[in-house]
Amino acid sequence: MIREYTTSDTDALIGIWDKANALAHPFLATDFVAFVKDAMRDTYLPNAETWVLEDDGNPIGFIAMIGNEIGGLFLDPDHHGRGHGRAMVDHVVGIKGPLRVEVFKENNVGRPFYERYGFEFVEEFLHEPSGAMTFKMSMPGAASA
Repeated sequence: MIREYTTSDTDALIGIWDKANALAHPFLATDFVAFVKDAMRDTYLPNAETWVLEDDGNPIGFIAMIGNEIGGLFLDPDHHGRGHGRAMVDHVVGIKGPLRVEVFKENNVGRPFYERYGFEFVEEFLHEPSGAMTFKMSMPGAASA
């Protein structure tokens, strides 16, 4: 089941983010990860349009949107490979149409997922806060920012 985020989901989603982030972003500096974790709780989750994926009433993943851009897509690694990530993107595409995303070049979990889904490379740039290279990707027909 996919439903809208409520503030009571915050701790569970931060836990999912912790596990998924460690798997997808091992190249990020510890201080940057700590900064993002605080921002998840204080800024990102409260201000994004966030959808929560549940299994037996428990959150197992979420997708956070800013307009038609995926601000974050995180799934508990114990649930990878079962179509849950695709289901969350499908849900949002059904509401918003073609999407855009920025993904770290070294993210060997997320980047291949977006490529398999049909997102296409737009440009590469330096994500200055982290010092890591990032790819901008979009689905065909996605509106630009």
